[in-house]
Amino acid sequence: MSDTEVLDYNKMKLKSFIYTCTLMCFSVGVFAQSEPTENDYYKIVKIPIPEGIVLEVGGIAKMPNGDMAVSTRRGDVFIIQNITSGMPTFSKFASGLHEILGLAIKDGNIYVAQRGELTKLVDKNGDGRAERYETVCALPISGHYHEYSFGPKIGVDGSFYVTGNVGFGNSDWWAGKSFVPFRGWTMKISEDGKLTPFAAGMRSPCGIGMIDGEFFYGDNQGDWMGSGFISHVEKGDFMGHPASLAWADRPDSPVKMRKEMIFSKIDPRDDPKVKPEYIKDEPMTTIYEMGKTTYPNMGIKSPAVWLPHGVLGVSTSEIIMDDTKGNFGPFAGQVFVGDQGMSKIARVFLEKVNGKYQGASFDFKSGFRSGVLRMAWGSDNAMYVGGTNRGWGSVGKEDFGLERLVYAGKTPFEMKAVRAMPDGFEIEFTMPVDKKTAEDVNNYDVSSYVYKYHPVYGSPIVNRKDNAVRGAKASEDGLKVRIVVDGLREGYVHDIKPEGIRSAKENLALLHGSAYYTLNNIPTGEKANIALVTPKTRAEHERIDAGAKANTPDNQMKEAMPTTAGVAAAAKGKGTSKTTAVTSAAVKESIISDAEATKLLTKHTCLACHKVNERAVGPSYKDVAKRKYTNEQIEALIIEPKPENWSDFATPMAPMAHVPKGDIKKIAAWINALGKK
Repeated sequence: MSDTEVLDYNKMKLKSFIYTCTLMCFSVGVFAQSEPTENDYYKIVKIPIPEGIVLEVGGIAKMPNGDMAVSTRRGDVFIIQNITSGMPTFSKFASGLHEILGLAIKDGNIYVAQRGELTKLVDKNGDGRAERYETVCALPISGHYHEYSFGPKIGVDGSFYVTGNVGFGNSDWWAGKSFVPFRGWTMKISEDGKLTPFAAGMRSPCGIGMIDGEFFYGDNQGDWMGSGFISHVEKGDFMGHPASLAWADRPDSPVKMRKEMIFSKIDPRDDPKVKPEYIKDEPMTTIYEMGKTTYPNMGIKSPAVWLPHGVLGVSTSEIIMDDTKGNFGPFAGQVFVGDQGMSKIARVFLEKVNGKYQGASFDFKSGFRSGVLRMAWGSDNAMYVGGTNRGWGSVGKEDFGLERLVYAGKTPFEMKAVRAMPDGFEIEFTMPVDKKTAEDVNNYDVSSYVYKYHPVYGSPIVNRKDNAVRGAKASEDGLKVRIVVDGLREGYVHDIKPEGIRSAKENLALLHGSAYYTLNNIPTGEKANIALVTPKTRAEHERIDAGAKANTPDNQMKEAMPTTAGVAAAAKGKGTSKTTAVTSAAVKESIISDAEATKLLTKHTCLACHKVNERAVGPSYKDVAKRKYTNEQIEALIIEPKPENWSDFATPMAPMAHVPKGDIKKIAAWINALGKK
């Protein structure tokens, strides 16, 4: 062949290759689009707000006639009629109140928690406006900006539950303080206004709710709080933050714990000039161990369910139970938990083991327009979600908003529930699983970890270890799978990922692939009658994944792609074998693709706080790339972040030392490559 013929031949191959790539990319695009998303099952509908109304939602509740009552942080209360229509009617019911962060309906009357009191709003003449604002109970307040009051929630006996934020120090602005009685407490208030201190140890108790007639509270990461969580609250409980114990020795206090008891075991590091920072190798304990071993029978209450920080949220808000009897999807009787900072909602399955609550948390729905603060059920069985972000910040870009979350009527393929077993877990699915994939132990990834109990702001994941899955057996109907798991640990979060499980009918992957089970008690009973096997190690999985990746059409095409140099070499009669070898080596050394990066970032929950192009809870990856760090510097900052490098972000990044080093290297190189795009 002449040089011209060789060049024409290679041009023809290149055209053929491009045509094939186009077809394959089209096929891949169609396949990717066919995978369902959250929006296929639950749709967010924006409720139009009249111009001039600043609806920074602080409380929301359904009125007896089906109208919705909404309170705002600016001190207004609105009644919204025809809320499901395209043109709802807003009527101002009350105004001039102080930072209303909760609203409840009792006997047709509206009750709200202001900063300094629980107030009953009375419409005496039935004209749709409150003429009388009655003080039910004055709440203690010093005037510190952080002393928010949340509630009320109404108990089965008709009493009201209100929670109070701690304040902060003047110089030690990071340390929660209780300047006046019952800041950092749950207060139980009778209808005639008598205040009874109920439980202590709260830091920022915005998350409150009644579940089956019992009071639950949620807090977010902060000093003495390793991560967000929800917990059952009983009279006399201590939830972990010691500031409130300044009032524990009062004669009306039911709390047994004292801060001196905590400080005798944990250095409070309370120098007002030195902010406590995480110390990697210092001796540690957990809130679970404090209650179980150190001070048993003293009312220390560890979380019923942890909400992993940056994964399921950063700022825990409303807690509501699904009482729609299946009209909101397959999760009747379960719990939904809002998050203000990440503008999302998590789902929680609760169970009692040995008389104590525990259970699993799951991702549920993201994409709300503002910070999710309050949720309530409407008469149409939709969830009404109120948002605000002024001064607090959120992933949602709008300053405030009111939205309906509507079930589309189609069942998602999800882990419906996870239950603790004596030797592992039982996973219940929303639809039958493919038994072949479900009974392969290598399709599961289980690990466990815990959070430190210390005066530092939050905690990284600590004491992490892999837990081998030794057996898996699906039920006859395919709705449940029993897995046998090595090394269960009480007091630890167990991260359960059925990564390879598919649905039986449509071959669907799980919509959300992780369950985070807080194992406070391992139940007694019979162990599973399952033949045990030895699963592949993580290293074996990585080798298999690497081999599979090398054989994907994308990588085969990369290696087959004739380069300009290759065409030129062929034109000069030098052949293509050397070019192919060089091309293959270059492929092996190349940066991972955006699709591969997305897979890794999703697996390690990085995308919960970081976006590629946009600022979120943390900086965008492109902004990180602009800092001109080396790959090695980014790797080190992933393992041990330095929040001072990003002082304009309120939420510090947690250390990610549990992420495999190989994955960290790939992520770091990909981030740096963004700066060249």
